[in-house]
Amino acid sequence: MTSQPGKHAPVPRRTVLGTALGGAAAAALPGTAHAGQPLSAEQLADATPVAAGGRRPWRLRDTMATDRAWDTFLRGQDLLWTRLPTRWYEGPFLGDGLLGSMVYQEPGANRIRFTVQHGRVQDHRPELGSSWGTCRLPVGHLTLDPVGTITSVDWRLSLWNAELTGTVTTTAGTLTLSALIHDEVFAARVTADGGEQVTWTFHPEEAVSPRRISEAPPADYTVNPPWTTRTADDGTEQVLQPLIGGGQTATAYRRTGDELLLSVGHSFPSDTAAEAASLRNLRRAASYRALRRRHTPWWHAFYQKSFVSFPDQRLQSFYWIQLYKVASASRAGGPVMATSGPWLEPTPWPAVWWNLNVQLEYWLIHGANHLELDSLATTLRQNQEQLIANVPAAYRSDSSGVGRSSDMFATRTVGMPGTGNEAGNLTWALHNVWLSYRHSMDESLLRDTVFPVLRRAINYYLHFLTPGSDGKLHLPSTLSPEYPVVPPQDTNYDLALIRWGCQTLIESAEVLGVDDELVPRWQEVLAKLTPYPVDDNGFMIGAGTPYAQSHRHYSHLLMVYPLYLVNWEQPENRDLITKSVVRWQALAAAHRGYSYTGAASMYAMTGDGDTAITYLRKFFDPTTRYPCQANTHYTEAGPVIETPLSASQSLHDMFCQSWGGVIRVFPAVPSAWADVTLHDFRTQGAFLVSAVRKAGATRFIRVKSLASEPLRLRHGLSGTLTVLLDDGTPARTQDLGDGTLAIDLPRGREVLVHSGTRPDLTIAPVAVSEPGPAWGLP
Repeated sequence: MTSQPGKHAPVPRRTVLGTALGGAAAAALPGTAHAGQPLSAEQLADATPVAAGGRRPWRLRDTMATDRAWDTFLRGQDLLWTRLPTRWYEGPFLGDGLLGSMVYQEPGANRIRFTVQHGRVQDHRPELGSSWGTCRLPVGHLTLDPVGTITSVDWRLSLWNAELTGTVTTTAGTLTLSALIHDEVFAARVTADGGEQVTWTFHPEEAVSPRRISEAPPADYTVNPPWTTRTADDGTEQVLQPLIGGGQTATAYRRTGDELLLSVGHSFPSDTAAEAASLRNLRRAASYRALRRRHTPWWHAFYQKSFVSFPDQRLQSFYWIQLYKVASASRAGGPVMATSGPWLEPTPWPAVWWNLNVQLEYWLIHGANHLELDSLATTLRQNQEQLIANVPAAYRSDSSGVGRSSDMFATRTVGMPGTGNEAGNLTWALHNVWLSYRHSMDESLLRDTVFPVLRRAINYYLHFLTPGSDGKLHLPSTLSPEYPVVPPQDTNYDLALIRWGCQTLIESAEVLGVDDELVPRWQEVLAKLTPYPVDDNGFMIGAGTPYAQSHRHYSHLLMVYPLYLVNWEQPENRDLITKSVVRWQALAAAHRGYSYTGAASMYAMTGDGDTAITYLRKFFDPTTRYPCQANTHYTEAGPVIETPLSASQSLHDMFCQSWGGVIRVFPAVPSAWADVTLHDFRTQGAFLVSAVRKAGATRFIRVKSLASEPLRLRHGLSGTLTVLLDDGTPARTQDLGDGTLAIDLPRGREVLVHSGTRPDLTIAPVAVSEPGPAWGLP
């Protein structure tokens, strides 16, 4: 066995731009860059024409600036059904970040099921563990019961309006329906023609862990009491579900004419508050029309925060469906997503999983410019006391952690290094929150969540690091999620997280102006931590433990992705990265969907878009063991929401990357995709990037600064560059080499970068060159 030291990716510093623009940069002509050579006066005049009163500013022409344009574009991405879905992963799905519903045929019956599940509904008996005692609990489902036998359906799930519409044809007539969810209210409007009638039935479900499909309950498990029903004075029906561990779930529903409104409330520790909340939600909704008036403006504003278009119809539609999905499943201020999102079905995993699932669920919100969906940051901020309580009592004075799975409050003890348990899950989750900070540059998020919680998470590791005879610091046995062999020491999963954590704490203390007494200790750890164990096949699982069995997780490769501590811009590490990824993918028996999305992102880091898309397409190949399903959801032994969402991040990694303080535009676009459009794609440093690629070449890049961070742009343009601020004046730049340009861009300002004469600055959907069927059952 040999060891390979991991190099740290450079962390962007507030002083980088000032340093980069000193010296030779001060003498360079602003607004130009080409191997350090300025434009001629004639070229500059041509690039920035002078109009009356001064230079003529440039503007993007955004063809997606109207509701009509968005309606037209997203209609082309909608899910369609001409056959009745028979499983949850075939049917339409609705949600508002809390309440969720999936639509499919009632198993074994001539009915249509609308599931009713809620992200806050869980048990409250932590002594029974996360799978049984604090698990998500089912609520119930509605059925639409036709008179005749269902013969066909014609449904559309409109992404633009987040609304299901269509018809159900039966042997007796036709039912015309529409449905949506907003403000914790499910609303449906159904009319009947011919001999059909509209009959709704609500079916409460037993409040017992969905894990019972895979194992028997613990010996000391007691079933929750049965539900009760009541009718309120206004005719609203309620189902009340008390819980042994305290709290209550209440489902209220009311039918008025053609409309049905339903709401779910959950309270803890109160045994009665849910009852009032569900009634209050219905009163606030008033009617389908009134609710829809509040519902559609939210979704219309949501989509218009960013735009991505590329020529593969099937994948482009998939991408936009994932944005709809994540906004249906998560909102900042709400509970962290469970493995199934808000759409609970029978599953072995009715909880929140922290050793990969949570992390992959949230990656796409950053580039897509939707930080308003970050309920993971909310959860870690609001439950810091629980994270402390999760570590053994001897370490609670300065440490925090979370075990493999938990409830929405992060209730789960974490094992100790030396006992073969997972120790790094909280640190990895904090990397996601750090990404939210880096994409927003919101120092309150760094100060109130990332820094204090990460400090405690790394402290937990520091208690167990011990010097070896080689003078290096070593970690006793910990588990690499979910590899079946525990290394005796120095698990790569944890070494990578320790390195990233110490580096980030040092940088964060500097940003926050904190003179932390632990800075010398973090510096010592970075200097003395043992190198990553490697062998002839690349990164091992840990010391003495080669990668010898198929491993669906890529926990042993975190230093490569998503941490980028060992990366392609370190030439001395390229062979190691290649060997490691090839070896991981060569043993494929245990691979799942996210094994392919992870590989796609790793190859995107190397700039190999064609290999990246080859791996990503494996997730969509129906001949693989666990492919993407008809409605873009994903299932193994039960619903797992993270993999399709991570596939969108793989696309992001092909289109724009921003790790290590450098924004890389179109770094790994597959060669078959000659045209790509990005608009207001958010990057680290709080920049919004717009860029257009046509005929295989980048035409222009526009960057807007939201936070005055240093801008280093790897532009992919050739020839002499024009770099203009939004008032038409040249920007101050320096060529940093390797196709990277440092640009002085103050907060609130925009810069345009292009080569040659000014290109067409139009933001528009690209033409489809790879047509494909709609998602759903078209």
